[in-house]
Amino acid sequence: MQDEINNTNVVATADTTAAVTPSSAPLGARQDRNRDSKQRRERRQSTRTPRARSEFDQRNINVRRVTRVVSGGRRFSFSVSIIIGNRKGKVGVGIGKAGDTALAVDKAVRDAKKNMITVPITKNSSIPHEVSAKYCASRVKIIPVEGRGLVAGSSVRFVLELAGITDVIAKINSGTKNGLNNAQAAIEALKQLKA
Repeated sequence: MQDEINNTNVVATADTTAAVTPSSAPLGARQDRNRDSKQRRERRQSTRTPRARSEFDQRNINVRRVTRVVSGGRRFSFSVSIIIGNRKGKVGVGIGKAGDTALAVDKAVRDAKKNMITVPITKNSSIPHEVSAKYCASRVKIIPVEGRGLVAGSSVRFVLELAGITDVIAKINSGTKNGLNNAQAAIEALKQLKA
């Protein structure tokens, strides 16, 4: 009986000494940890340079996962189509393909900047005259209409929006729903504009 009491006392003392809470740690050690984590945060923030905001706005037309069949199987990559513009008369369409979507977007933006065009815009944010163009199976007609606003569909709307054109009607006279081809047809039509 006496041995059982001694055993329970030993167990009880062992449990109380093993349970050390963080609040029971010495105050100096906690302050050192806080100071170290603060210094680490400052070091991390100082090495990171703020990313400059681009002068161009961008819209994704589509992101597709494409496959290349090789002898070992299939290789997957991502194809991204993007429209960029500054809403002041400059607009471009680009395509990028890479194994990662972020890399594909970067490539598409670079391609769009290479293929950028300048559109002559009237003082009331319209176009000087009516234009139409065909690209692959897409046919697009753009008509200036004063005070009507931007009336367009599909990716043609994004092209006109990012170019800064507001008072036009755009009509897609084709059966295709391919957003990239419609955007390219809109770009071809805007290339025909003369100030």
